[in-house]
Amino acid sequence: QVQLQESGSGLVKSSQTLSLICTVSGDSITTSHLAWSWLRQPPGKGLEWMGVLAYDGSTYYNSSLKSRTSISRDTSKNQFFLQLSSVTPEDTAVYYCAYADSLRTGVTDREEYDYWGQGTQVTDSS
Repeated sequence: QVQLQESGSGLVKSSQTLSLICTVSGDSITTSHLAWSWLRQPPGKGLEWMGVLAYDGSTYYNSSLKSRTSISRDTSKNQFFLQLSSVTPEDTAVYYCAYADSLRTGVTDREEYDYWGQGTQVTDSS
């Protein structure tokens, strides 16, 4: 059973950088073919795919967020990270990390992912 746990600051001021951690247990983030995604859901809206980290360390981003988004990892801690710069009130959302057994980009259907974190609320506090 794979478990994912998001953590990080729940309040961010406009223009600052949002930083979140996803801690993984039950499998290694370097296991072949696995992919680790970040998604978010603003209030009253659907899921938005933000980006994905593949098992080999390669990353792929939503083109609309690419200039502000960075996904990285610490393999020694089995964690991967999300940074979103220049935050605005439109970035207020519940942020999720998710796992899939193969690389996929742009997918927002929950059924396409094998495991999810419980989500963490991030609010622009300005």
